[in-house]
Amino acid sequence: MATLRHEFYETDEKLTLSIFDRGADPAQVSIQFEPRKFTYTNGEKSLVLEPLKGQIDPDKSDFTVGKVKVEVRLVKRVQGRWATLVGDSPDPLATAPVASSSSTPAVGVRKPRKNWEGITTEILSSEKEKTTDEDPNVGGDSTLNSFFQKIYGDADEDTKRAMLKSYQESGGTTLSTNWDEVKKARVEVKPPAGSEWKKWN
Repeated sequence: MATLRHEFYETDEKLTLSIFDRGADPAQVSIQFEPRKFTYTNGEKSLVLEPLKGQIDPDKSDFTVGKVKVEVRLVKRVQGRWATLVGDSPDPLATAPVASSSSTPAVGVRKPRKNWEGITTEILSSEKEKTTDEDPNVGGDSTLNSFFQKIYGDADEDTKRAMLKSYQESGGTTLSTNWDEVKKARVEVKPPAGSEWKKWN
C-alpha cells in the first residue's frame, strides 16, 4: 500500500490536514475518525495516523474531497497546539498538551515525512512568547501586513514613494524607506542567500 504525502497546519481549536491524492473519487474515499486515530483509505492508497498527539472529536471532525487534495478538519477536544500529528501524551485530556522532546513516529507502512513546519512550531513555542511590538513576524502574514501598513500609513510622502519604488523594482525582495537612496537609480533584485531570482512569464 502506498502512503500518501500530507501536511498540516493548526489553530488551538482544530488541525487542518491536507492529503495529496490527486483526482480522488469521493465515492471511493473512506475516512474514519477515532479519538486518537485517523484512517484514510482510497483503493491501494492509505494514511493511518496513530496515536494522534491529542484527542479529537470524531462527531465534529469532517473532510472535503478536492481535485488535487483531500482536506480534513480534525476538531480538538482540548484547545492547544500539538506541533506534531502523532505522539504519545501521558493523558490526552490533560488541561494542556505537554511538548515532549521525544515523539514516537507513527507505526505504519512507512515512516512519515519530517514535518518541518511542526518542528519549527515546537521550537518556537518552547521559546518565550513575543508580542507583535517586539517582533512583527509573531502573528504570521496578516500581522506582518498590518505592521507594514502601519509603517506606510504613518509615513511621509518620500517614505511612501521609497517603499513602493523599492518593492516594485526589486520584485518584492527589497523594501526601503530611504527616498534619497532609492530615487538615484533602479533598485536591484536581491533574492535571499541560497536562492535564485527567476521571472515568471
